[in-house]
Amino acid sequence: MRKRLTALMMTAALACGSLIACGSESTTAYASETIYGEVTAVSDTGFTITVGTYENNELTLGEETADITVSDSTTYSMAMAGGGEAPSGDGEAPTKPDDVVTEESTDETTEETTEETTDEETTEDTEDSSDDTAMTEATVEAGAEAPADGEAPSGDKPDGEAPSGDKPEGEAPSGDGEAPADMGNAQAQISFSDIEVGTQVAVTFDADGNVESVEILGGTQSAMGQPGGNMTSAADITYSALYEYNADETVEGESIASTGTDENAILVTDGEVTVKDSTITRTSDDSTGGDNSSFYGVGATLLTTGGTLTVDNVTIDSDAAGGAGVFAYGDGVAYVSNSTITTQQNTSGGIHVAGGGTLYANDNTVETNGESSAAIRSDRGGGTMVVDGGTYTSNGTGSPAVYCTADITISNATLTATGAEAVCIEGLNSLTLTDCDLTGNIPTSEQNDCDWNIILYQSMSGDSEVGNSTFSMTGGSITAKNGGMFYTTNTESTFVLENVDITYADENDFFLKVTGNANQRGWGTSGENGAQCSFTAINQEMEGDIIWDTISTLDMEMTDGSVLTGAFIDDESAAGNGGDGYANLTIDSSSKWIVTGDSVLTSLTNNGTIVDEDGNTVSIVGTDGTVYVEGTSSYTITVSEYAD
Repeated sequence: MRKRLTALMMTAALACGSLIACGSESTTAYASETIYGEVTAVSDTGFTITVGTYENNELTLGEETADITVSDSTTYSMAMAGGGEAPSGDGEAPTKPDDVVTEESTDETTEETTEETTDEETTEDTEDSSDDTAMTEATVEAGAEAPADGEAPSGDKPDGEAPSGDKPEGEAPSGDGEAPADMGNAQAQISFSDIEVGTQVAVTFDADGNVESVEILGGTQSAMGQPGGNMTSAADITYSALYEYNADETVEGESIASTGTDENAILVTDGEVTVKDSTITRTSDDSTGGDNSSFYGVGATLLTTGGTLTVDNVTIDSDAAGGAGVFAYGDGVAYVSNSTITTQQNTSGGIHVAGGGTLYANDNTVETNGESSAAIRSDRGGGTMVVDGGTYTSNGTGSPAVYCTADITISNATLTATGAEAVCIEGLNSLTLTDCDLTGNIPTSEQNDCDWNIILYQSMSGDSEVGNSTFSMTGGSITAKNGGMFYTTNTESTFVLENVDITYADENDFFLKVTGNANQRGWGTSGENGAQCSFTAINQEMEGDIIWDTISTLDMEMTDGSVLTGAFIDDESAAGNGGDGYANLTIDSSSKWIVTGDSVLTSLTNNGTIVDEDGNTVSIVGTDGTVYVEGTSSYTITVSEYAD
């Protein structure tokens, strides 16, 4: 299908110049075909998509676009993964599958050696544990015993309190996670009005090239008000685990090898479970990764969906798609310290929270190598992470050092992305860094309006609640290997920088960019997807231009001896017809702006110093022609309002 689709797209491009220019009542290039894509624009008669491929419940976008023109005969539907209504949920993790063996716990400590999985699985009926402690084993040789009891590791847990109040939406699945048998292929009936920017769709054409049907795959808030993806919910998830714990237990000095498809090596659903001084490997060529791994922890090496998981001095090696190192979901709480985590494949973060999970990490060494595999990662439903010390390195494409859809606090850590931006924060979430060394190296992509090192945005994917994104950093350092430094688009955002040592890329495209975007990636509606940004610099040296547009707002304040070397540039290239946006700058008496080019601001309040690089005063002129300051520099600052 992929080769045939590519050939069709090339033919259409030759005939029409580009697919986008070929919109008509029918799209004959796709006659009798189904194509997949993400909606980038919607009109009264149809919509435009970026065309991609859809495999394993994941949409991979290409470079081509296509106009989709619908008619009265076009039908609409939404795929329901598993089908049926999601139960209300009581916050409990799913019960184990029927093919999982439960053995009664004994008070006697027994040593255990984990043996390789055989082709034949041992299946026994589930038995109740006499002391309410159960350890389950799946796909291991018959006769393997539970890891031995032992003492919990000494030492304090990391600082930071678990959040109070209700956890974010995204309950751990309850019951057996199975959908009613007669609803396995259920679909939700929807209409054209439910198609919006960011929606992922499958479009089927008839033999004449007319649009026969449109099925929503996900990629935005769906017509049913639930997150997109392929509409899998927590209630649809059934976990498979090599070892499952639902009561207090200690695993010490063990070597555990998980090889099952999309299985967890260790799953904690309740109780306080400690794993220490052990080696755990996760290897599988057949695991699928994707949304179920990112959102719910399916296939993660160690997963807690309830209770507390403590990991101390453990070596974790994962070579399976979706094989995150340690994952906390829902009511699960994880403490990870003095451990080494290495993951190789896609959607395999190092430490990961989603669905409201909580994770604390101390002095770990983490390295990831796959795509979409941030060393510190969060996803749909968010959660809380507190990290102190350690080294966190992401080597894969699209894998920032920190991918933040949660509330994350990191101190005294080295954070590096070798093939992506350093930090990505989406929606109503926050990242607070103290005395960290942060490095990013985003590759240039035609899908991006610019290259950035740190981005605050709203993707419209449904992975994060819409709201203010916050980046705060005190001390430490930031290094950019490519592009500009800070970029915010299609969201409200807050930046606070205090005494951070910044190293810029050679080209240093900008220090801060606060604008709309061309919507090549479905980030809002073109001409309406600006940012509303507050930026505070405290004792901070900054170099590079500040770029803004009139569909965005910027309130920037320089305090406590801050210095900016750069210009303010109004760039309307992604602003459509423009708007009532603004850029306001306030400089306190101890701070300085060194102007490097003609600049445009809405409001300038200057109690400090404004000069050019040669120390010349810079002219400040109102949009009405009023000369507020007549300088000796060749540069001019144009303002609507001025105060000193």
